[in-house]
Amino acid sequence: MKTLFSVLGTLAFMAVLMISCDRNESGDDARLRLYLTDAPGQFEEVNVDIAGVEVIIDGTRIELDVEGGVVNLLELTNGRQTLLADQPVPAGTLSQVRLILGENNSVKVDGGVHSLVTPSAQQSGLKFNVHRDFVPEFAYDYIIDFDAARSIVKTGSAKYILKPVIRVFSEVASGAIKGNVFPPEAKTLIHAISAADDTSSTRADSVSGDYVLRGLPEGFYTLKFIPDTHRYDDTATIENVEV
Repeated sequence: MKTLFSVLGTLAFMAVLMISCDRNESGDDARLRLYLTDAPGQFEEVNVDIAGVEVIIDGTRIELDVEGGVVNLLELTNGRQTLLADQPVPAGTLSQVRLILGENNSVKVDGGVHSLVTPSAQQSGLKFNVHRDFVPEFAYDYIIDFDAARSIVKTGSAKYILKPVIRVFSEVASGAIKGNVFPPEAKTLIHAISAADDTSSTRADSVSGDYVLRGLPEGFYTLKFIPDTHRYDDTATIENVEV
């Protein structure tokens, strides 16, 4: 009994260390969630036509499944945002995000609606160079922050030109803990308990003993291992596991 759970503790702790440095040995996908938000501007409406989004991962161009259309940026201020895409993508290095705009861009000023002219250099898409390694089984949030106040220029002929001032930033939205329980026939239940007492649970595979807890926010966790058979009637706890 003591031998069983001393091995559990060692393997679980090592798994936490390995997942932070093992980028892509499993070949599993990462997950990308792409949002659009806005810094406020002094207009009544700023409408941009989202035609598509592409990303480049390890040199491969990937067209995301985006539900496009005209979006009023001024409805996306003060922390509000809209989801553009949420889908699995290959693990690897993200090098570029490309936002493709359609032709139905406009601004509303003093009750009047004016077309937004897009410079020809931007008609192929707005490109943002980034560098982020996508780790398998992790989810990543990328946020396109469209600064409406600085993106619209009024010319001397009373025309409005769209010269987007945009920043793209990301954050790892979740982490994971992986490990192995021996013997597998213990059918062990694993709880990951956060400092806020939020609990995520899974059960080790009854053949391999492998387990993974996904979607964990950054922080420290207490892992509790509870066998599901009377043969193994003890439990084990590992404190301060960092994600």
